[in-house]
Amino acid sequence: MLRVLLLGVLAPASLGFPASPGPQLLGSQCVEHDCFALFRGPATFFAASQACEHLQGHLMTVRSSVAADVISLLLSSDQGVGPRLWIGLKLPVGCHDPRTLGPLRGFQWVTRDNRTSYSRWAQPDNGTALCGPLCTAVTTAEASAPGEPTWVEQQCNAEAEGFLCEFHFAASCRPLVLDPVVAALTNVSDTYNTPFGAGGTDFQALPVGSSASVAALGVELVCAAPPPGTAEARWGREAPGAWDCRVENGGCEHFCHGGSGLPQCLCPTDAALQADGRSCAVQGANSCDDLCDHFCVQNSEVPGAYTCMCETGYQLAADQHRCEDVDDCLLVPSPCPQLCVNTKGGFECQCYSNYELVDGECVELLDPCVGVKCEYQCQPVGDNDYRCICAEGFVQNPLDPNRCQMFCNQTSCPADCDPNGLESCQCPDGYILDEGFMCTDIDECSNDECAGECRNLPGSFECICGPDSPLAGQVSTDCDPIKVNYDGDGGSGEGPTSPTPSTTSGPASSGPKHSGVLIGISIASMSLVVALLALLCHLRKKQGSMRAELEYKCANPSKELVLQRVRTELMPQKL
Repeated sequence: MLRVLLLGVLAPASLGFPASPGPQLLGSQCVEHDCFALFRGPATFFAASQACEHLQGHLMTVRSSVAADVISLLLSSDQGVGPRLWIGLKLPVGCHDPRTLGPLRGFQWVTRDNRTSYSRWAQPDNGTALCGPLCTAVTTAEASAPGEPTWVEQQCNAEAEGFLCEFHFAASCRPLVLDPVVAALTNVSDTYNTPFGAGGTDFQALPVGSSASVAALGVELVCAAPPPGTAEARWGREAPGAWDCRVENGGCEHFCHGGSGLPQCLCPTDAALQADGRSCAVQGANSCDDLCDHFCVQNSEVPGAYTCMCETGYQLAADQHRCEDVDDCLLVPSPCPQLCVNTKGGFECQCYSNYELVDGECVELLDPCVGVKCEYQCQPVGDNDYRCICAEGFVQNPLDPNRCQMFCNQTSCPADCDPNGLESCQCPDGYILDEGFMCTDIDECSNDECAGECRNLPGSFECICGPDSPLAGQVSTDCDPIKVNYDGDGGSGEGPTSPTPSTTSGPASSGPKHSGVLIGISIASMSLVVALLALLCHLRKKQGSMRAELEYKCANPSKELVLQRVRTELMPQKL
């Protein structure tokens, strides 16, 4: 239920668009001083925005459940509206992380802000980055509850079936009050037109600038801004004097006399009719108060003489009765440190972008990246938050978001080399440096790393364990996780570990040792044994007493058996 009074459902009216197929106004609702209108007809986001601005408004903002209820009412009044209508919510160019950008997910209203206490997205936030430009439409087709419009993102250059405009006004007038006898006559009716083109007879309120007509009585009126000291706008006209007394009491403050002649306003005996022919001023010591806009000072020495004065921020107009606003922003020096906006009777100071008004001074906003220890670069997010970003080929370390680590999700990537010495290069885990300063993915599957089916991945691999494996049918980097180590007392075993599938969404984890490394270790060890045996033979040859025996042992075929046995033990079981 709406928390404030909903004012008026306006009848369809043309806005100067071509009769077909241009957008057509179907109806509107007013809440306090804001009016919302629904237009039907295909339009892109840009075309819809231009149409609203042409009518001195903008695409609708939906900042609360009250505005959402207005949309529901507008949609219920016309069942022919298509499933999607543009509202004034747009995602700027670039990619945005919705997890850090609040309920609007990085979108901004056409009023260039993102203030809201309400959002109703059709799809939940799954953490996926959104890339603009994107625009927002409301629809009931994807609503979670019947009649409850939800928000959907779509390309701004796509056509929606209509759009919603929003208009703001200073005040509003009630519908015309007709004499009960006149209202009962079937041939007397009032019609209205709003500033944004809606017209009809069924209204509960009309914004300032609306016109009203009672053709049968020859009355034409306009909803004018409220006079000083009042809050409600009033029906009136430029011509002085009363109009037909059967409509709004002829506009008279007190009594309206119709008679057989022209209508005339009458005042009480202690008041006098004013220049507008409709208002009255009390006669006596303070009779001049109603003649001046703000203050009236009587001259005690001259009967009937007075002087008008104005409030601070105003000055007397040429007629010496009305008060005109003084543009304080034209003063030299300016009353504001940066930007000055004139208002009625005063002014408002504003600051440039990235500045904030504090105690009358524009203070530069503190960069949220100041003092942050990002390894590569800090990027501000809004006015108070930040995030660390990494250079190309690096990503954030999941254990320390302020630091970066190498990352490659392809078969080859450029190595990270010291520009002052290209001999110092690094590659991510699971990659090997080639001669062209490129990091090339190691194909673990070519070395029979899996007992079952093997799939090579950038920087890693995964096994689909076969039926003979304890992890049959699962994906792992080791299909035989039960490792048994024997010691001198009979050995001990380790329990199975949980398989962890590889992933390519982040930097590859350290995999098993490449078989090429094992081959190199084996060959080096074998060479070392041969060198030691050769040295031993040489030393023994120098001992004359054991020369024959030494020559025999060195020439004995058992030497080759020793070398063969060492070679067999040191070579890896799988190449």
